[in-house]
Amino acid sequence: MFGDDILDKIDDFIKMGVDFKNMDTGEPIEKIRDRITSANVYFGAFPVAEALKQGAQIVITGRVTDTGITLAPMIYEFGWSETDYDKLASGIVAGHILECGAQATGGNFSYDWRSVPDMAHIGFPIAEAYPNGEIIITKHENTGGLVTVQSVTEQLVYEIGDPTNYITPEVIADFTTIKLEQVGKDRVRVYGVKGKPPTKFYKVSMSYFDGYMAVGTLTYSWPDALEKAKKADEIIRARLKDLGLEFEEIHTEFLGYNSCHGPLAHKIEEPNEVVLRIAVRGKSFEAVDRFGREVPALILTGPPGVTGFGGGRPHPSEVIAYWPTLIPKELVKPEIIVEEI
Repeated sequence: MFGDDILDKIDDFIKMGVDFKNMDTGEPIEKIRDRITSANVYFGAFPVAEALKQGAQIVITGRVTDTGITLAPMIYEFGWSETDYDKLASGIVAGHILECGAQATGGNFSYDWRSVPDMAHIGFPIAEAYPNGEIIITKHENTGGLVTVQSVTEQLVYEIGDPTNYITPEVIADFTTIKLEQVGKDRVRVYGVKGKPPTKFYKVSMSYFDGYMAVGTLTYSWPDALEKAKKADEIIRARLKDLGLEFEEIHTEFLGYNSCHGPLAHKIEEPNEVVLRIAVRGKSFEAVDRFGREVPALILTGPPGVTGFGGGRPHPSEVIAYWPTLIPKELVKPEIIVEEI
């Protein structure tokens, strides 16, 4: 949902007794109600499978889970029911393997990325599905990349949360039951997956306006690159304080030193260059905009040896934040319309 009808619909659900709370923080919806910009229910595979059953050759959906797009053709083709939990879980696992594309065929491959052949022309994964729920993961011949137990495993553990309870609208898949077997070159068999009955809720993805942000960067060169960047950060923070500007957050990173590992970054030999990246976030457009004017001032009023400011001063941009919640399934029904063109 978008536009003016969002709040009316949410208020209708609240009147029905729905207690919308943030899934992560427990925060009530009243905290963000007047700033909501969109709300979408995550439907699953069964409405898509029903559209296929009704003769649709192309299915256009609203919000649907990534895994559901893979599972739906299996439900349609094999006639799986809503209580075939193990088979449904196998289809969900196949969808999870496919959903990030080449990450299952050697992209972003931590095990041994140097061994991935022809990554410039990497192939994307294919799931060969069978009625009993077994899956073969492969890729087109004469494409780069690889399909191995290791590459499939890395995708399986990507963004799953509790591995014993991978929750989808159709089923809860237990990823600890998955078995993998290399059955040929670029062919991995996926089998043994167990599933449990689904929850009584759909996930709702809401977005809301949460102020403004801006990000500025400056590059400091050797010698003393890191020391210069840290001093520049100290200076700009002091100037922002002197101006009386208030922000909800000021965040600084030193690229080449701690932008990936933060406080866990270890000491390194003096780098040739360090990029200072500083960002602010707050409710005031004027304060965020003024921050953007202070960044270029550092070039001639801060430490020496600075470069990398060809893009101009930072400008404020809106922050659209994420707010996940749940809604009882019986209150939301998908509508399927099949049209001929």
